[in-house]
Amino acid sequence: MLSLRRMRPFVALVALAAALTLATAADARIGGGSSFGSRGSRSFSTPPPTSTAPSAKPLERSMAQPSRPSSTSSSGFFGRPGFFGSGLFGGLLGGFLGAGLFGLLFGHGLFGGMLGFTSIFGLLLQLLLIYIVARLIWGWWQRRHAPAYAGAPMYRDNVSSAGFGGAFAGFGGSHAGADSGTPIHLQQQDYDTFERLLGEVQAAHGAEDLNALRARMTPEMVSYAADDLAKNASRGVVNRISNVRLLQGDLSEAWREGSVEYATVAMRFSAIDKLVDRNSGQVVEGDPVHPVEATELWTFRRDHGGTWLVSAIQQT
Repeated sequence: MLSLRRMRPFVALVALAAALTLATAADARIGGGSSFGSRGSRSFSTPPPTSTAPSAKPLERSMAQPSRPSSTSSSGFFGRPGFFGSGLFGGLLGGFLGAGLFGLLFGHGLFGGMLGFTSIFGLLLQLLLIYIVARLIWGWWQRRHAPAYAGAPMYRDNVSSAGFGGAFAGFGGSHAGADSGTPIHLQQQDYDTFERLLGEVQAAHGAEDLNALRARMTPEMVSYAADDLAKNASRGVVNRISNVRLLQGDLSEAWREGSVEYATVAMRFSAIDKLVDRNSGQVVEGDPVHPVEATELWTFRRDHGGTWLVSAIQQT
């Protein structure tokens, strides 16, 4: 009897821990709370902050490749141009002059050490090279002493804001930043599409409907979603998402690269997010009653005039 009394606090603690675990957010929505996808040339740059999402985590999974400077330099040895310029001509000219100076030092004339004979051709070649060297030295001296012109105009990126025009469909004000590409303006129907895709993508993921995801996401994003669904299947669980509701949203940036348009939108939304056992239907993780909130940045892309597709999801 005494042992049972001593065990009661421990049993209560275990029950409380189990209840807290059950009430903890499953974080099993699409992506599992990770950052993945591609944002065109801005895949490795941080989206501009918004009131909904002041910060964003970098992409953890992406098929985009960061731009790297070329390792091959055309500016000469060790990446610096030689005195006679870079490339084949500079190397040959330096070699001719070096051989001529070597011949002078040993009393063979400017090109005696290299040509080994005196001829009109050799004399003309010497005069031509001397003329070229003189021109190069004169050009170098002029560039060295050229005055710096003041008052030249400074050009900045023409960044325009694409505001949401007040609160509509859960979205608030916004500002669009652009370091590369051309800023674009979005319309009311674009924001309506973003909100609709938020719910449809989450529902398709919960239903494990890859065909529905293919119609709403880029092939890259579908591949990540399929991988997550396969992991859930191996664990014997399925993610059930329902009652998705947008609470607040604003635009981070919208731009065009060639014929492709991008828009990154910060969205705070609520949803019933839970993992259930495939066989019994019992809740394994998450709260089956109370919705949880999440804030993410979704990037959408489309060919000019085409259909918006989800191309990246980033956590805050």
